[in-house]
Amino acid sequence: MPNYRRVWCPGGTYFFTHALRVRHGNDLLVRHIEVLRNAVRLTRRRHPFEIHAWSVLPDHFHCVIELPPGEQDYAHRWRMIKLLFSREVPADEWRSKILLRRRERGIWQRRYWEHLIRDEADLRRHLDYVHINPMKHGLVESVADWPYSTFHHLVKQGLYPADWAGGMHADRLPYDD
Repeated sequence: MPNYRRVWCPGGTYFFTHALRVRHGNDLLVRHIEVLRNAVRLTRRRHPFEIHAWSVLPDHFHCVIELPPGEQDYAHRWRMIKLLFSREVPADEWRSKILLRRRERGIWQRRYWEHLIRDEADLRRHLDYVHINPMKHGLVESVADWPYSTFHHLVKQGLYPADWAGGMHADRLPYDD
């Protein structure tokens, strides 16, 4: 079994990518967006974290979160979110004999991508990546058109202009030259 190295930084800010086990043609996350939002809300009540950015696509999501000072256990938060979500969506996915024997749903990929944010420039790059991702995947023509994102909230806060990346090619971010 591989030995994944995770960076544990108390009070750290992290970028994450979580994906469904079956990706192609799967719209489970947006079809059950309220279930996912509720799972996040309940987890944040018990195990607080700040959301800097979040974008939910049909089969995966990206986010940037910050843990409270002194806390470093993001893995427990993700287990809670995935568990709460999995309990609430219909059990209609195919499951192997092993998953059935273990009483596992098999909705989520076992692993996820995590990156510790190093500085303000790194944070900005990851905020941009989170928000441009629906456009990059061809789901919308403009970032502002994607409803399952914190982009609109950050526009209200003045962090982004409302037309940021609108109509641009998704493979070029605004700061690329």
